[in-house]
Amino acid sequence: MGTHTFTLNGERVTVDVEDDVRLLWVIRDMLGVTGPKYGCGINVCKACTSHINGKAFNPCSVPVGAISDDDEVTTIEGLADGDKLHPMQEAWLDRDVAQCGYCQPGQIMAAVAKVRQCQEEGRDLDDDAIEEIRNICRCGTYNRIREAIKAGAENM
Repeated sequence: MGTHTFTLNGERVTVDVEDDVRLLWVIRDMLGVTGPKYGCGINVCKACTSHINGKAFNPCSVPVGAISDDDEVTTIEGLADGDKLHPMQEAWLDRDVAQCGYCQPGQIMAAVAKVRQCQEEGRDLDDDAIEEIRNICRCGTYNRIREAIKAGAENM
Protein backbone atom coordinates (compact mmCIF):
# COMPACT_ATOMS: atom_id res chain seq x y z
CA MET A 1 0.00 0.00 0.00
CA GLY A 2 1.07 3.50 -0.75
CA THR A 3 -0.05 6.79 0.72
CA HIS A 4 -1.14 9.36 -1.84
CA THR A 5 -1.97 12.98 -1.11
CA PHE A 6 -3.38 15.50 -3.58
CA THR A 7 -6.00 18.24 -3.74
CA LEU A 8 -9.52 17.24 -4.80
CA ASN A 9 -12.04 20.02 -5.39
CA GLY A 10 -10.04 22.41 -3.21
CA GLU A 11 -9.57 20.00 -0.31
CA ARG A 12 -6.38 18.11 0.57
CA VAL A 13 -7.04 14.37 0.61
CA THR A 14 -4.90 11.40 1.52
CA VAL A 15 -5.62 7.78 0.60
CA ASP A 16 -3.85 4.52 1.33
CA VAL A 17 -4.05 2.43 -1.82
CA GLU A 18 -1.79 0.57 -4.24
CA ASP A 19 -0.05 2.80 -6.80
CA ASP A 20 -1.69 1.07 -9.77
CA VAL A 21 -5.31 1.69 -8.74
CA ARG A 22 -6.93 4.01 -11.26
CA LEU A 23 -7.63 7.49 -9.96
CA LEU A 24 -11.29 7.22 -10.96
CA TRP A 25 -11.80 4.40 -8.44
CA VAL A 26 -10.01 6.41 -5.76
CA ILE A 27 -12.21 9.46 -6.43
CA ARG A 28 -15.49 7.53 -6.64
CA ASP A 29 -15.11 4.55 -4.34
CA MET A 30 -12.69 5.76 -1.69
CA LEU A 31 -13.50 9.47 -1.56
CA GLY A 32 -17.21 9.30 -2.46
CA VAL A 33 -17.09 11.88 -5.26
CA THR A 34 -19.36 10.37 -7.89
CA GLY A 35 -19.67 13.10 -10.55
CA PRO A 36 -17.06 11.56 -12.85
CA LYS A 37 -18.76 8.53 -14.38
CA TYR A 38 -17.27 5.20 -15.33
CA GLY A 39 -17.94 4.46 -18.96
CA CYS A 40 -15.14 2.55 -20.60
CA GLY A 41 -12.11 2.53 -18.33
CA ILE A 42 -9.74 3.00 -21.28
CA ASN A 43 -9.84 6.77 -22.01
CA VAL A 44 -12.25 6.48 -24.95
CA CYS A 45 -15.75 7.60 -23.92
CA LYS A 46 -14.53 10.39 -21.61
CA ALA A 47 -17.52 10.17 -19.23
CA CYS A 48 -15.06 10.64 -16.37
CA THR A 49 -13.46 13.82 -17.73
CA SER A 50 -12.18 15.99 -14.90
CA HIS A 51 -9.39 18.56 -14.61
CA ILE A 52 -5.87 18.14 -13.32
CA ASN A 53 -4.13 21.43 -12.72
CA GLY A 54 -6.75 23.11 -14.92
CA LYS A 55 -6.44 20.77 -17.91
CA ALA A 56 -8.90 18.09 -18.99
CA PHE A 57 -7.90 14.51 -18.25
CA ASN A 58 -9.55 11.15 -17.76
CA PRO A 59 -8.95 9.62 -14.33
CA CYS A 60 -10.04 6.18 -15.59
CA SER A 61 -6.70 5.92 -17.38
CA VAL A 62 -4.40 7.41 -14.73
CA PRO A 63 -3.02 5.35 -11.85
CA VAL A 64 -3.10 7.15 -8.52
CA GLY A 65 0.67 6.63 -8.31
CA ALA A 66 1.08 9.12 -11.16
CA ILE A 67 -0.56 11.88 -9.11
CA SER A 68 1.77 14.09 -7.09
CA ASP A 69 1.27 16.00 -3.86
CA ASP A 70 0.97 19.31 -5.68
CA ASP A 71 -1.61 18.13 -8.23
CA GLU A 72 -5.07 19.67 -8.08
CA VAL A 73 -7.91 17.51 -9.35
CA THR A 74 -11.29 19.12 -10.03
CA THR A 75 -14.45 17.18 -10.78
CA ILE A 76 -17.88 18.51 -11.70
CA GLU A 77 -18.56 18.87 -7.95
CA GLY A 78 -15.74 21.41 -7.67
CA LEU A 79 -16.68 23.50 -10.69
CA ALA A 80 -19.38 25.65 -9.07
CA ASP A 81 -18.49 28.54 -6.77
CA GLY A 82 -20.39 27.56 -3.64
CA ASP A 83 -24.09 27.72 -4.49
CA LYS A 84 -23.42 29.66 -7.72
CA LEU A 85 -23.18 27.37 -10.72
CA HIS A 86 -20.35 27.78 -13.21
CA PRO A 87 -21.45 29.58 -16.42
CA MET A 88 -21.07 26.34 -18.39
CA GLN A 89 -23.36 24.51 -15.96
CA GLU A 90 -25.89 27.33 -16.29
CA ALA A 91 -25.72 27.10 -20.09
CA TRP A 92 -26.34 23.34 -19.90
CA LEU A 93 -29.50 23.95 -17.91
CA ASP A 94 -30.64 26.86 -20.09
CA ARG A 95 -30.21 24.78 -23.25
CA ASP A 96 -31.82 21.68 -21.70
CA VAL A 97 -28.88 19.57 -22.89
CA ALA A 98 -29.15 16.44 -20.78
CA GLN A 99 -31.31 13.47 -21.67
CA CYS A 100 -30.04 10.48 -19.70
CA GLY A 101 -27.38 12.77 -18.20
CA TYR A 102 -24.70 10.11 -17.75
CA CYS A 103 -22.06 11.81 -19.89
CA GLN A 104 -22.92 15.37 -18.91
CA PRO A 105 -20.40 15.91 -16.07
CA GLY A 106 -17.60 14.86 -18.40
CA GLN A 107 -19.03 16.91 -21.27
CA ILE A 108 -19.16 20.04 -19.11
CA MET A 109 -15.64 19.55 -17.75
CA ALA A 110 -14.28 19.01 -21.28
CA ALA A 111 -16.09 22.13 -22.51
CA VAL A 112 -14.71 24.32 -19.72
CA ALA A 113 -11.18 23.06 -20.39
CA LYS A 114 -11.57 23.69 -24.14
CA VAL A 115 -12.79 27.25 -23.58
CA ARG A 116 -9.85 27.94 -21.26
CA GLN A 117 -7.42 26.39 -23.76
CA CYS A 118 -8.75 28.60 -26.56
CA GLN A 119 -8.50 31.68 -24.35
CA GLU A 120 -4.90 30.83 -23.39
CA GLU A 121 -3.96 30.24 -27.04
CA GLY A 122 -5.69 33.41 -28.18
CA ARG A 123 -7.96 31.61 -30.63
CA ASP A 124 -11.69 31.64 -31.10
CA LEU A 125 -13.96 28.95 -29.77
CA ASP A 126 -15.25 28.05 -33.20
CA ASP A 127 -16.78 24.86 -34.57
CA ASP A 128 -13.32 23.43 -35.25
CA ALA A 129 -12.32 23.92 -31.60
CA ILE A 130 -15.55 22.33 -30.39
CA GLU A 131 -14.94 19.37 -32.72
CA GLU A 132 -11.72 18.71 -30.77
CA ILE A 133 -13.87 17.65 -27.80
CA ARG A 134 -14.20 13.90 -28.19
CA ASN A 135 -16.65 13.03 -25.38
CA ILE A 136 -19.28 10.49 -26.38
CA CYS A 137 -23.00 11.11 -25.78
CA ARG A 138 -25.05 7.98 -26.38
CA CYS A 139 -28.26 10.02 -26.47
CA GLY A 140 -26.91 12.17 -29.29
CA THR A 141 -27.58 15.63 -27.86
CA TYR A 142 -24.59 17.04 -29.73
CA ASN A 143 -26.49 20.01 -31.23
CA ARG A 144 -27.59 21.17 -27.79
CA ILE A 145 -24.12 20.45 -26.38
CA ARG A 146 -22.59 22.66 -29.07
CA GLU A 147 -25.11 25.46 -28.35
CA ALA A 148 -24.45 25.23 -24.62
CA ILE A 149 -20.68 25.34 -25.06
CA LYS A 150 -20.95 28.52 -27.10
CA ALA A 151 -23.37 30.11 -24.62
CA GLY A 152 -21.30 29.08 -21.61
CA ALA A 153 -18.12 30.39 -23.21
CA GLU A 154 -19.67 33.84 -23.57
CA ASN A 155 -20.01 34.08 -19.79
CA MET A 156 -16.65 32.60 -18.80
